[in-house]
Amino acid sequence: MDLSFLPTVNAFLNGLTGALLLVGYFFIRKGNRSIHKRVMLTAFSTSILFLISYLYYHAHVGSIPFKGTGVARPVYFTILVSHSILAAVIVPMAIVTLSRALSSRFDKHKKLARWTLPIWLYVSVTGVTVYVMLYHL
Repeated sequence: MDLSFLPTVNAFLNGLTGALLLVGYFFIRKGNRSIHKRVMLTAFSTSILFLISYLYYHAHVGSIPFKGTGVARPVYFTILVSHSILAAVIVPMAIVTLSRALSSRFDKHKKLARWTLPIWLYVSVTGVTVYVMLYHL
């Protein structure tokens, strides 16, 4: 089975998650909790879809070596390492942030969300960056 389309799907899901996070942030700043909740649940869902697709792809294809040369190599690996570490960190953070909101513990939700949002955005953006560097350089 040809799985070569999945990295593009994964990058799309990462980018979509990032865009949804920004939209969700916009709505909470405007005081619209209802739309914020729906958008953030959608962002969480796209992240779950990404993770399933990513794990499936790499379970079947394995690791993809970076072919770039020169200054692109240290830039790529710096982004990849920071992305990978924060991707592992963001999973429990997002789950706890979401659970606090869903259980109406908004004071605790807000305190953690101030950290979760920028990290999650970074992971989304650098996920797309890693994809572009790995498959299009």
